[in-house]
Amino acid sequence: MHINFAMWRKASWQLIKMDDKKEWDALDVVSKWLIATRSAVTLVTVYSCVIAGILAARDGHFSWVPFLIVTLGLFIAHGTNNILNDYTDFNRGVDRDNYFRTQYGVHPLVQKFWDNSTSIRWFLVSGLLATLSGIYALFYTKFSMTTIGLFAFGAIVLLAYTYPFKYWGLGEFAIFLIWGPIMITGVYFVLSGFWNWNVVLAGIPFGLSVASVNIAKHIDKHDPDKEKGVGTFPVRVGEANARRVNQIAIILIYAVIAYLVFVPRYFTPVMLIIFLAYKEALMILGVMNKPKPAQAPEGWPAWPIWFSGFAFQHNRKFGGLLIVGLILDALLRTFLPTFWPGLFNKKKKEPSLFTSYLLTYYLPQYFPHPATPRHFSKPQTRFSLPG
Repeated sequence: MHINFAMWRKASWQLIKMDDKKEWDALDVVSKWLIATRSAVTLVTVYSCVIAGILAARDGHFSWVPFLIVTLGLFIAHGTNNILNDYTDFNRGVDRDNYFRTQYGVHPLVQKFWDNSTSIRWFLVSGLLATLSGIYALFYTKFSMTTIGLFAFGAIVLLAYTYPFKYWGLGEFAIFLIWGPIMITGVYFVLSGFWNWNVVLAGIPFGLSVASVNIAKHIDKHDPDKEKGVGTFPVRVGEANARRVNQIAIILIYAVIAYLVFVPRYFTPVMLIIFLAYKEALMILGVMNKPKPAQAPEGWPAWPIWFSGFAFQHNRKFGGLLIVGLILDALLRTFLPTFWPGLFNKKKKEPSLFTSYLLTYYLPQYFPHPATPRHFSKPQTRFSLPG
C-alpha cells in the first residue's frame, strides 16, 4: 500500500465509483476514508468554516490554531455522520436492491468492501477525532455555555440525522441550520468569543445553498424513498411542493445577501459578486419547474442524479464566489473602513463645551421640561455669564 495523493485530491473534489475490491484494498487509509465519507460533498463543511474564519478576521478575531483544529474536527464529524448514515440505512434494509445511494458512489457495506464491524470501528475512530476537536473548542472558550450548547446540538444532529430526523422530514431543515447559521456563527464564536446576530444572518445564504442540494437529492430519490418508508421532506410534502420550496430557497440566498448589503450594511457592495452565479441559479430554478425525467437525457453523465446535479453545481459556483466576495469585503473593511457605512453615517458636529453647559445646567433651571417634576430639577443656583 502506498499513499495515493492523486486519489486524495480526486476524492475531495468528486464522488468516486469503484467496483473492484482489489482496487479498494490497495488504497491507503486516507483515500478509503475520503471515498467512503463522500468528501466531495463534505467539502461544504470546509466552506462554512472558511466563511466563518473570514468574518472573524474581518472583525479582528482570527487565530490560525483554533481555526484549523475546529475546521478539521468539523470536517471529520461530517464524514463520521456519513459513515453512520450508510451503516444505518444498510442495516435497515434501505441501501439495497440497487437503491439510489449505491448508484452514484462507493458504498463499502453494499459492495462488501468492509463489514459492519469495520464500519463501526471507522465510525468510532472518526467520532473520537471529531470529539477531541470539540473538547479543544470547549477549553479554548473556557467552557462557555454557548460552546456547550453548540457542541450538544451538533452531537444530537450527527447521531439523529439519519434516524429519526430524516424519516420525520426534518433532515433538510437540520442541514440548513448546521451548515448555515449554526456552524458559521459557532466557528465565529469560538474565534471571537462573541455571538453576532449579523453573522447569523450572513450564515443563512450558504446554509440554504447546502440544504438546496439535499432537498434536490431527496427529490431525485422521492419514489424509492417512498417505497421504503423513508419520510424525507419531499416524501412528506410531495415532490411538486418540494420543488417549489427549493426554488424559494435559491431566491432567498440572493435576497439575504442583498439585504445585508443595503439595509444594515453589514457587507459592502462587493458582495454582489455572488450574482455572477446567476446562470447556475437560473438553471436550477428552471429545471425545478418540471418533474424529473423518466430516464436520463442523452449525454447526461450522472444518472440517477438529476436535480441534485444542478443544485450541486450552483452550490460550488455560489460558494466560491461567496468566499471571494468575503475576502474582498474584508479587505475593504480593513483598508477603507468608512467606504460603505460612511456614505450614510455622516458624523454629527459635536456641540461646544459652552453650549453643552447651557443645555445641561443653565436653561433647565428656567425652562424645566414639562414632564419633569420640579423637585427633580437641578438646584436653583444662578449662573452668571462672564461679563
